Amino acid sequence: MNLLTIGAFAALTRLSPKALRLYADLGLLSPAHVDPVTGYRFYAPAQQERARLVAWLRRLGLPLAQIRTICELEGAEAAQAVSEFWAQVETETATRRDLARFLISELSADRTDGTRTAEATTGETLIGGTSGGTRSGGNDVRLEIHYAVRSDIGLVRKGNQDAAYAGKHLIAVADGFGVGGDRAGLAAIDALRAVAIDHRVSAGDLLNILHDAVGRANHAIGELPEPPAVPGTPTVPGTPADSGPPAVSEPPADSRPPATSEPPTVPVELPVGTTLTAMLWAGSRVALVHIGDSRAYLLRDGELFQITNDHTFVQTMVDDGRLSPAEAASHPERALLLRALVGRAGPAADVRLHDARPGDRYLLCSDGLSAVVPPAEVGRVVGTVADPDQAVRELVELARTAGAPDNVSCVVADVTASTNAEC
Repeated sequence: MNLLTIGAFAALTRLSPKALRLYADLGLLSPAHVDPVTGYRFYAPAQQERARLVAWLRRLGLPLAQIRTICELEGAEAAQAVSEFWAQVETETATRRDLARFLISELSADRTDGTRTAEATTGETLIGGTSGGTRSGGNDVRLEIHYAVRSDIGLVRKGNQDAAYAGKHLIAVADGFGVGGDRAGLAAIDALRAVAIDHRVSAGDLLNILHDAVGRANHAIGELPEPPAVPGTPTVPGTPADSGPPAVSEPPADSRPPATSEPPTVPVELPVGTTLTAMLWAGSRVALVHIGDSRAYLLRDGELFQITNDHTFVQTMVDDGRLSPAEAASHPERALLLRALVGRAGPAADVRLHDARPGDRYLLCSDGLSAVVPPAEVGRVVGTVADPDQAVRELVELARTAGAPDNVSCVVADVTASTNAEC
């Protein structure tokens, strides 16, 4: 066999000898032969392909440990692993993009009194109709909401892992998964309910307060006691997010589903976690927090917009143009989460200001509604049923008519100008 010296192999693969030594030490690219006397390293020409793969993966930004794993996979599995890594990069980039937009707006929008305020982006996706007139700045009208909330076990699940809440300053939906997922959803919402509201808070401070609250929610999930393990089907971020355990609930306004009493069906060694989509009102400002695949919609001027982006692998394929929305709806991995609160460090939630106006109507829902009820039907109910309580009842009934394979939770909130100076 004609072997190449480390220098010749480095020149051939465009890797430095230093990098080749590092990769050899980590087991990524071991020399074909090491001289027992001199310690010189020699490589076989056939190792070029692996060397180039390692180099490409490094340029992509993969950690060395992950590269070692990918190099041991077959072609299709390796391609899937790279695709999932890049989808994660894109979600993290989107979070930084939202922060950059906020900072640009905050730093450039000077008020006449010398302070700054931010005009928040809506980040809307239009469902039916055409967009237009969906942004405004300088909104100093204090807002209040009239709301209704409903959660339903559905027709298939043995229990309810959703949690939903509506109060005068907060609306929220969380979809738990894993052992004790119902408790994870409640813990996330409780962390937001504990936030002290001051209508005089600045835009930046409101975002910081909400960001800290999400951090406390994630910590609380990590501190949840572990219930006894019961064999079942795993569901964690990176696997389908539609596990099936505990609790029936139908919460009235300003309440949440009770904790479950039925034993879960997922192994305890898997992480407990939850999605979270919530809106927090403080005077004239509204902050939106979102992680996972629960959703927030806005009805404005008769048009329904989706104002959150699903943190799923399939959604990244839609964003890249590799799938159409219709194909995504039936994709076998449509519930594969890229982001969720799982009680440990991970991708951050989207936290941003939102431009709310009197006359707006908001819908928050778990995927038990959005995954089975066509957008046009959701829009019809949200747009035509005036009473929030009747609207949530009809939305849940639509999901049940469609088979309700998952728990169904939704909150409808109507925005009005406040007549209370303390709001």
